[in-house]
Amino acid sequence: MSTRIASPARRRVLSTASALFYAEGIHAVGIDRIIAEAAVAKATFYHHFPSKDALVHAYVEEQARTQREAMALVAETAPRERLLRVFDAMGEIGALPGFRGCQFINVAAEYPERDHPVRQAVDAHRRWFHEEFRSALAAMGDPDPVATASMLMLVRDGIAVGANLDDPADVRAIVRQAVTRLLGPVS
Repeated sequence: MSTRIASPARRRVLSTASALFYAEGIHAVGIDRIIAEAAVAKATFYHHFPSKDALVHAYVEEQARTQREAMALVAETAPRERLLRVFDAMGEIGALPGFRGCQFINVAAEYPERDHPVRQAVDAHRRWFHEEFRSALAAMGDPDPVATASMLMLVRDGIAVGANLDDPADVRAIVRQAVTRLLGPVS
């Protein structure tokens, strides 16, 4: 592990930025505020993150790593149950106080240029998620796991947006029903 990654100051900056970016939006939060709230010197900030975009990229990468670690916890679960657990967790997360939607959707809205490194990190995470779905579906014998994985991605996105815009309890109540309809009957 590199010294930069292990640095307590870097960790404070990234943790502070993550909370602020999620709560208020990336473009709404300035570097000076992050520096002040993380209690680091400006030179320390720039030592770890040469630009705000570098910080945002690190934020996206950390969020992706967190989701991969969570998915690894259910890796040994039967594919259908794994998918159901993932979607149940999404419904639960969407009902938490302070939920403001999917970090990746939020970042993509603020970085619409597909060739921007931040957006590419978002897109890479989405491809990973799609592949996780596709792999589970293929293991279940789904006749078209790529198409069904794409449908599950739409359901995933709908949960994130719906839980933010609508009553999260209503969204949570229908998550499993939506996913089981896509997965079809248990064989």
